[in-house]
Amino acid sequence: MAKRKLLKDQDRRKLLDVPIDEDSFIRHYSLSLADRLEIELRRRNHNRLGFAIQLCLMRYPGRVLGAEETPPRDMLKYVADQIGAAPGEFSLYARREETRRDHMARLMAYLNTRSATLQDRRAALLAAVQAATMSDDGASIASSTVAAFRERGALLPAIDTIERIGLAGRAIARRRAEKTLIENIPLDRLQSLDRLLDVDPSIGQTRFHWLRSAPEAPAASNLVGLTERIAFLRRLEIDPELQTRVSTGRWDQMIREGNATPAWLANDFNASRRHALIVAQVIKLCQKLTDDAVTMFIKLMGKLFSQANNRKKQRQMDCRANTAKALRMFLDTITALQSANDHGRNALDVLDQRVGWDRLLRMKPELEAMVDDSEAPSLIVAAEQYATVHKYIGAFLQAFTFRSARRHDPLLAAIALLKRLYAEMRRTLPDRVPLTHLSQTDRRLIFEQGKPDRRLYEIATLAALRDRLRSAEIWVDGSRSFRPIDEHLMPRSTFITMKDEDRLGLGVQSDGAQWLAEARQMLDFNLTRLAHRARSGKLEGVRLEAGTLILTPTASEVPPAAEALNAEVSDMYPLVEVPDLLREVHEWTGFADSFTHVRTGDVPKNISAMLAGVLADATNLGPKRMAGASKGISAHQIGWMRTFHARSETYRAAQACIADAHTQHPHSRLWGNGTTSSSDGQFFRASDRAAKRGDINLHYGSVPGSKFYSHLSDQYGYFSILPISPTESEAAYVLDGLFDQDTILDIHEHFTDTGGASDHIFGLFALIGKRFSPRLRNLKDRKFHTFEKSGAYPALSNHIGAPINANLILDHWDDLLHLAASITTRSVVPSTILKKLSASTKQSHLARALRELGRIER
Repeated sequence: MAKRKLLKDQDRRKLLDVPIDEDSFIRHYSLSLADRLEIELRRRNHNRLGFAIQLCLMRYPGRVLGAEETPPRDMLKYVADQIGAAPGEFSLYARREETRRDHMARLMAYLNTRSATLQDRRAALLAAVQAATMSDDGASIASSTVAAFRERGALLPAIDTIERIGLAGRAIARRRAEKTLIENIPLDRLQSLDRLLDVDPSIGQTRFHWLRSAPEAPAASNLVGLTERIAFLRRLEIDPELQTRVSTGRWDQMIREGNATPAWLANDFNASRRHALIVAQVIKLCQKLTDDAVTMFIKLMGKLFSQANNRKKQRQMDCRANTAKALRMFLDTITALQSANDHGRNALDVLDQRVGWDRLLRMKPELEAMVDDSEAPSLIVAAEQYATVHKYIGAFLQAFTFRSARRHDPLLAAIALLKRLYAEMRRTLPDRVPLTHLSQTDRRLIFEQGKPDRRLYEIATLAALRDRLRSAEIWVDGSRSFRPIDEHLMPRSTFITMKDEDRLGLGVQSDGAQWLAEARQMLDFNLTRLAHRARSGKLEGVRLEAGTLILTPTASEVPPAAEALNAEVSDMYPLVEVPDLLREVHEWTGFADSFTHVRTGDVPKNISAMLAGVLADATNLGPKRMAGASKGISAHQIGWMRTFHARSETYRAAQACIADAHTQHPHSRLWGNGTTSSSDGQFFRASDRAAKRGDINLHYGSVPGSKFYSHLSDQYGYFSILPISPTESEAAYVLDGLFDQDTILDIHEHFTDTGGASDHIFGLFALIGKRFSPRLRNLKDRKFHTFEKSGAYPALSNHIGAPINANLILDHWDDLLHLAASITTRSVVPSTILKKLSASTKQSHLARALRELGRIER
């Protein structure tokens, strides 16, 4: 059996190897006067140099010089220069083992250090347990173990010993977390959890698999299926507060392991580990299915109204012939009336003679129907599909408890009313119902017949619920995605501490008034200069005509000769098989080693199977068909690698590995220095089973599909690719790619097309200290927002919009800093907050303050 490892090879080197940068040399290996006096007690140069090297290594990283070990040349030179020796003389040092050992003993006395004792190892084990309680990461556990030895003044033992201590500490932390999670759960309930792993004859699969294979396509039956699974989970009576007993890092690891563990494998675990895994999965699944159900409800309601609008348009298209007929009759009527007027005849007689009174009367019902169809409100048309909504909405509303920050929120009262109607199976509404959550137009439609219309009231209320769920004005108990905005951000106490200690690390000052004063001065200077240059005709590619700035379209910057060369060079590329390409890139970069085992952290032992698994994911072939197209690799091997090694975080690490290798390659500098980037979305059509889960954006046609939003560095290396819905705005995801990646790139400026531009994005970029440079459409219609009155820049008066609301920014400056700090510390995904801020029909104070700040930056 292979020896279990705690660290990757690069982590082992980083922990005990000599640093190679000059700053570390200065910090760790600069010799004091006392050091040099002690070194001078040695007789020969090579002994003095060896003694000095041992002294430096004992100080940092805190270990002894290994037998036959030769330190890096840069370190030898740095230390030798301080004592007047030649680096090459080290080769003569410690030809006698006794010399090295004698120097080691003298240095231990001089530095007041010692070899690690049993008590030191116990202290290191406690430190490893403490670190493993917070995180399963081997590097952080080993670092804590090493720190414990250093704090006690003990020299570091061999790396294998450090790893064994770390592994033991991690095992103890795992067992403690498992025990903590399940210790208060009754035995009979734990036994009922075990039955989740047995095949249930009524559904032909284990309940464990049934719960984890919930439908994803938005449909009435699928939403009912989600609510059934949620009800089943609640009947298990597992308190979600049990999650708080375990640290976040340890909990996340338990979830990762549970996600990768099939029922048959969980059956083989010991009771404590098995029960803890199931409990964690039950709590996680309850949260996930809640989020999935609410998201599906939002999609279904959006689909309901989009289909209603499409039906309205289709009806208008279908009645084009009748519309043309009615317009011809209207023209004939006007012509007849004009003729009667011109010749002084009786208008009705002429109209009857030329058009026909009976014909006009027969046309009246058709015209009334056409007018009703063309003017029908979307609510009326949407209510035509009430039978479909009725299938799932009762189960959906009964499954959840909705909350609001408003006291006596009328929408919550309306939801409670609908819940009661479904529970009592009543068809009609009472005479008095909550209405203030609806618009005046909707109210008139609902009471058009005197009594409230149940279908219209219910559809309008559900539409209002959808909008307020998206904007986080309404949230759901037990959900992770649909919570108040404050709960998505870092804890307020943590933010206050970071601000007081000046550790926010943002692109703006903590003092909002100071930042606004500087921004006001800079904006006034830039606008004054722009106005002067526009009047003087000194703006390249821009001219001022009748008070309006006109931009000259830019010509293509790619000359025809370059296009021809590109085609010629492309023809020179050899045809390479994709599997061979993957293997070669791995040999260059080692990216496949990033796919670590979910529990042990080990790198894949079968690289070919791992690469085949990556290719199976990329091509949607699946393990069986991929194995059939491969040589010497079975479907079981590919499936094992995909199950236990391929996860979102390992894919991100592998992508970062490739991007870093690309960044460090000297050829990449020909294109850029890695400080700027751009992003754009690509739409991919879906077919077969994937089509049911895809969304339709008419901009790309009527075929469902998915969109991938990609971030590309100026060195032409992709460092982030995010799947998004085709119906969503790209602007919300611009910042995601800059933070959802682990590369060495340091992006200072980001470019997008017009789809990525919004004032909220400008504001956040300013807060985090980066520059946002989107391509803006309709520039001549864009407005500058200023602190001064519009008369301050007469040449630009056509382009001056509403003034900046500086007081609003100042009033919510701390909230803006809190939001930005939560993003930079990765406490929240930027798109999560941006979508909620932009979804509300009546923007919150925070959203309006961020918009005002974005207008300044733009």
